[in-house]
Amino acid sequence: MKEKICIHCYVTGKVQGVWFRASTKEQAEKLNITGWVKNLPDGKVEVLACGDKTAIEQFYAWLQQGPQLARVDAVSYEELSAQVFAKFEVV
Repeated sequence: MKEKICIHCYVTGKVQGVWFRASTKEQAEKLNITGWVKNLPDGKVEVLACGDKTAIEQFYAWLQQGPQLARVDAVSYEELSAQVFAKFEVV
């Protein structure tokens, strides 16, 4: 059985108003990742993503680039114990 992990990230840069959340959801669904993404009042985007370790690694690499209009300056990363979500949501 594949190892399931969750990561909690804060993405900083030009990441609001550039389709970041919608693109993140699309990317998560392609990789069978569950969790959520949301904008924060300070201009960051917060992400909680759970899935197979390999898929999470690919997803994290994508977060460091983001969608075409975004400019990602930094992505903080914290690994958490596996959690269960039904799907990936924009909240």
